[in-house]
Amino acid sequence: MGQDQTKQQIEKGLHLYQSNQTEKALQVWMRVLEKSADPAGRFRVLGCLITAHAEMGRYKDMLKFAVVQIDTARELEDPDYLTESYLNLARSNEKLCEFQKTISYCKTCLNMQGTAISLQLNGQVSLSMGNAFLGLSIFQKALECFEKALRYAHNNDDKMLECRVCCSLGNFYAQIKDYEKALFFPCKAAELVNDYGKGWSLKYRAMSQYHMAVAYRKLGRLADAMDCCEESMKIALQHGDRPLQALCLLCFADIHRSRKDVQTAFPRYDSSMSIMTEIGNRLGLVQALLGVTKCWMIQKELDKALESIEKAQELAEGLGNKLGLLKLHCLCERIYRSKGQQQELRDHVVKFHECVEEMELYCGMCGESIGEKNNQLQALPCSHFFHLKCLQTNGTRGCPNCRRLSVKPGYV
Repeated sequence: MGQDQTKQQIEKGLHLYQSNQTEKALQVWMRVLEKSADPAGRFRVLGCLITAHAEMGRYKDMLKFAVVQIDTARELEDPDYLTESYLNLARSNEKLCEFQKTISYCKTCLNMQGTAISLQLNGQVSLSMGNAFLGLSIFQKALECFEKALRYAHNNDDKMLECRVCCSLGNFYAQIKDYEKALFFPCKAAELVNDYGKGWSLKYRAMSQYHMAVAYRKLGRLADAMDCCEESMKIALQHGDRPLQALCLLCFADIHRSRKDVQTAFPRYDSSMSIMTEIGNRLGLVQALLGVTKCWMIQKELDKALESIEKAQELAEGLGNKLGLLKLHCLCERIYRSKGQQQELRDHVVKFHECVEEMELYCGMCGESIGEKNNQLQALPCSHFFHLKCLQTNGTRGCPNCRRLSVKPGYV
């Protein structure tokens, strides 16, 4: 298959894919991969296969094609191709919750600065790295990466990237419980979709609606949460987007749990976990198991709650997800207090405070914890964040956290 024929077949596959004929598109692209003698065409078709498998939640296949794409890029001896293939390798590992590998591949991308095309990918690299740091609960570095990605999006007038970064920022603030910002950023993403997204994939609309649903639920606006989640799920089902279906099912379950409708929540959690197990979203499984634990606690089934915690703890430790571990220690604390088991209670109180210290989840001004309850937060240019009220009350001539870190042992 020559260069021109390769291009035609790739375009044919894209047309089928955009028409929701995904399996036919994959067949066309696989034929190109088998028959084309054009390395640049093979590289492009591998990119199409990587994107399609990512959206279907076939993350192991996504990774397999990303590895083949690296070999093709080396054959082409072009820094732009190599940077793009390392980004795809990073994104594949991010989807499989291999966060340390993601960060390593992202750093490789940033160290390979080639031409203007490579520089345009830096925003996507920073976003992927930010998502990985967030998965590891390294919040300052995650925020730093998201802000870099946002700057790249603004500098390149890349509205799609800006939309994706806003969704990640919504997730970031939902995790540290600034629910006002957790809602603001996905609402901003939804505005970008409305203003610029006429030719975009509907996944951008679905993504913004899902993150809005999460924020609305945490704010107690359950009817709004349900509306947004239903819209997101509708698009996810139309497009066979398994990863988003799993997240929506988790959100539906959380909404039902917030309404104390445990019997409706349980099957939603089960369906969500089934898909997450299938696609390899271990971080999503931790979140679902946290929800299941809380349901058992509502029903006063404390031993069953502890069984769910044990499963979640094993996953969270394997991922290095410190926030998940903190939440699990907090739930154990409540359970063992109810059971009157003082030694176990003390153990989990100690582990909880160790997690808080390790993640620096406290305000460097007032010393109180961050992420315990809904609070307005404000980040300084260094990406350390504080209670907004503390900054407004005390002002700052620099970051107290950075000042503390710069003081060497023995410094007088």
